[in-house]
Amino acid sequence: VQLQASGGGVVQSGGSLRVSCAASGRDFSTYGMGWFRQSRGTERQFVAAISRNSGRTWYANSVKGRFTISRDNAKNTMDLQMSSLKPEDTAVYYCVAGLYTSDFINNYYSPVVYDDWGQGTQVTVSS
Repeated sequence: VQLQASGGGVVQSGGSLRVSCAASGRDFSTYGMGWFRQSRGTERQFVAAISRNSGRTWYANSVKGRFTISRDNAKNTMDLQMSSLKPEDTAVYYCVAGLYTSDFINNYYSPVVYDDWGQGTQVTVSS
């Protein structure tokens, strides 16, 4: 599946922003989806993931309670609503997709279960 992220930008600390991901290809609903982020000089970091039917969601501790992941299988889209943003949330955000298997469920936080990566969208939170 091909992924296109959008919606990044510059926002003040404490503000909100939504990034979106549009997927093309077949069988979108068979994929678990997620978001990773990477800031300069650091490794890619898991942010959030969602099961293929939205029944389960997972979040990194650093974003829990502030970020909400959602998807619309009818539109082949996924969103990440971010609120109470902090300067440390500044990063390039990547939408990712992986086949929804038991391996995905057990390792949703690991980049290795995601086969497809979008090009990333920059989110900058100013203090």
